[in-house]
Amino acid sequence: MTLIRKLVPAPLLSLALVVLWLALARKASLGQLVLALALGVIVPFITVSLRQTRVRVRRPLVVLRYILTVGHDVIASNLEVAAGVLIAGRRPPPARFVVIPLELREPIGLAALAMVTTVVPGTVWSELALDRSALLLHVWSVHDEPAFIARFKARYETPLREIFE
Repeated sequence: MTLIRKLVPAPLLSLALVVLWLALARKASLGQLVLALALGVIVPFITVSLRQTRVRVRRPLVVLRYILTVGHDVIASNLEVAAGVLIAGRRPPPARFVVIPLELREPIGLAALAMVTTVVPGTVWSELALDRSALLLHVWSVHDEPAFIARFKARYETPLREIFE
């Protein structure tokens, strides 16, 4: 084990914590930098038992494309839900529960899918089958359920399978 791995067991997590802390700080100062570095070193040691396995990202460029897709969908869904709320008095949206069959089994990938589903307005992760074969979502507006399922799988599940499996 290298000296760097002993000092910083999760370098990407440490880097992310430092960058996030500095981005959230109201002003840059030496104290903020020292605090960010301390968090970046200490938090990975404290959370080591929470990390079950090492995450192996198989396709880093797919990660970038996935982030852009989710960002686009968050903005588009915000606009769609806002418009739906404004006209909901006249006609409520066709909300329903949708069962999505899953091929993704990787726990980290499923956690990422849960976070993305939570972040995108108009969808709520309701339940995961015990065998991880299906996901129950509540969706704000579904006009064509098979088309929604195909789009969800193509935009969210398939890239995560490429990244993690």
